Amino acid sequence: MLAILTLSACSASPAPVPEMAGRYEGGGVTVELAVRAGLLTATFTPPDGFHLYSMDLPAGGVDGIGFPTVARPGGALTPTGPVTADRAVTELRPAGLGLVVPVYPDGPVTLTVPVRAGAGDQHEVTVGYAACSAGSCLPPVTGEQVVLHTIDR
Repeated sequence: MLAILTLSACSASPAPVPEMAGRYEGGGVTVELAVRAGLLTATFTPPDGFHLYSMDLPAGGVDGIGFPTVARPGGALTPTGPVTADRAVTELRPAGLGLVVPVYPDGPVTLTVPVRAGAGDQHEVTVGYAACSAGSCLPPVTGEQVVLHTIDR
């Protein structure tokens, strides 16, 4: 009986991921980060009339145009599934360039990533993005690390 109890204790499910939050502002965009029920959400809010580039955009953009929207867990946070977006991608065709660039419609977009918390107390998310309107682009943000803080309840 003791052996069965010991085995049961060893196969117990991992500890729940604590609730955490963080915020970053830069390049004209506000990023609100939260971890709840094992899901990391990152809401990127650009100024009115600006769009963000697709998370599936190559790191160097399309012929150098654009920066992917990124929310990558790090430190003691590990992704356990794929990143998803709450907005469908549209195609931007910059005049005279003959290119198709995947973007989200103007306004906020939320990326969601299932995560687990491992050993350690440094929970962070690397964010990156660029916001553009029909007439201008704001400075891009790449590889910015945001430390998340545990929410006390």
